[in-house]
Amino acid sequence: MSRLLSRRHLAAAAARRSAPLAWLHTPSFATVSPQEISGSSPAEVQNFVQGSWTASANWNWIVDPLNGEKFIKVAEVQGTEIEPFVESLSKCPKHGLHNPLKAPERYLMYGDISAKAAHMLGQPAVSDFFAKLIQRVSPKSYQQALAEVQVSQKFLENFCGDQVRFLARSFAVPGNHLGQRSNGYRWPYGPVAIITPFNFPLEIPLLQVMGALYMGNKPVLKVDSKVSVVMEQMLRLLHDCGLPAEDMDFINSDGITMNKLLLEANPKMTLFTGSSRVAEKLAADLNGRIKLEDAGFDWKILGPDVQEVDYIAWVCDQDAYACSGQKCSAQSVLFMHKNWSSSGLLEKMKKLSERRKLEDLTIGPVLTVTTEAMTEHMNNLLKIPGSKVLFGGEPLENHSIPKIYGALKPTAVFVPLEEILKSENFELVTKEIFGPFQVVTEYSEDQLELVLEACERMNAHLTAAVVSNDPLFLQDVLGRSVNGTTYAGIRARTTGAPQNHWFGPAGDPRGAGIGTPEAIKLVWSCHREIIYDIGPVPKNWALPSPT
Repeated sequence: MSRLLSRRHLAAAAARRSAPLAWLHTPSFATVSPQEISGSSPAEVQNFVQGSWTASANWNWIVDPLNGEKFIKVAEVQGTEIEPFVESLSKCPKHGLHNPLKAPERYLMYGDISAKAAHMLGQPAVSDFFAKLIQRVSPKSYQQALAEVQVSQKFLENFCGDQVRFLARSFAVPGNHLGQRSNGYRWPYGPVAIITPFNFPLEIPLLQVMGALYMGNKPVLKVDSKVSVVMEQMLRLLHDCGLPAEDMDFINSDGITMNKLLLEANPKMTLFTGSSRVAEKLAADLNGRIKLEDAGFDWKILGPDVQEVDYIAWVCDQDAYACSGQKCSAQSVLFMHKNWSSSGLLEKMKKLSERRKLEDLTIGPVLTVTTEAMTEHMNNLLKIPGSKVLFGGEPLENHSIPKIYGALKPTAVFVPLEEILKSENFELVTKEIFGPFQVVTEYSEDQLELVLEACERMNAHLTAAVVSNDPLFLQDVLGRSVNGTTYAGIRARTTGAPQNHWFGPAGDPRGAGIGTPEAIKLVWSCHREIIYDIGPVPKNWALPSPT
């Protein structure tokens, strides 16, 4: 009987695997079902402030990026409705909701919340729910969407138990006399704000929100309205896992209203992830009280040692075109040593790009750049002498993606290195196109200096890859570059923001990181020094002369 039962269980499991996760039910915390969201059954996204879910007088309709149908209603707060959010942040003191000398039990509480949330996200029904919800609003392959959920779950696992209080580890230095010592503490900012983009609807806001909360801050979170339903559902999960309702607020609004909120509420620190243009405006408006993870025109250099061509071609395809190129770490320019020219690399990259199709969302809608804008950029590049389309360059066919979004085949344009460096071309060539678009160029042994000059002149220094196992080549390039997250070696890539290493730019004192203890401490706390001097006063002390 037990053998028969075991066989039945195995057969049931096999049947479930053959129809991936179709058997799973909607989680108990959820108020939407990804499969059922449509024009006839729209999802509604609310705000959360001062411990309560609230609506707004204004509902903004979000259109389905695959067919243009109105399918999500977002309660967007207007400029006249921000007072509850201003009041909520004002209730949080500058010394935070907790710190090393106040309510330290809350560090343990957040370790417990992380453990419960990690357990929840690890359940197949929950991870599948979020992966499919991500796909509905920011179309990408199921594997890419699920990976975002898995990174988020691993992050929460990393900060279970005592790991939250370890973030606030302090130090002491002996003083000059008995009773004196100096203690260094990681201190919260108190009221803070977080603004995140559309491309990673779960991972970026969740990791930054939890980092802010771990360190004792009270955040107000704004996610791009096109995808905010994902984080709204995650907030409901966190409440189920014990997150105190008053510890954070969640707002949907346009940029003008959020800007007004920031100016009136005066958060002591704001984390912004998004475009460089908005980042620079906020930096000025907030008088520098900001951390940025903005644009990334990310480069990859293929060294002189040609090997593993099939693997390198696959990584290049993933780096440039996964998520339809809508990653701030996407491969924007490929500097290819001339030794690779006869390897067949470009032809392999072309064939790999042609495997991508709308049906499985390995290529899909581009949410911030239209087809016309990408085509115009390509045509401008083609005016540069020696430039040519290597592959792609045409709109996607047989689709219903609305015209407000982009729909372009994976595209690569070759531009000669000498032309890239010309002052009249450099800004054009290094313009970030947040879509399935990359520039490819070639260099010879004596042109490495030109490649490094190009890297030096770029303004965004987020990710980079140096693809080589030549230790002297690696040492030379790494020692003369700056990108904050740089992969090196024959398996190097530009994309990848897992929970196990720092992800963020370098070369800018405003640069923010994500995912690691170092990132959390840098972004969400400041240094405070307390010098204890309790005596005793020496018995033979006498009033000294004035100095």
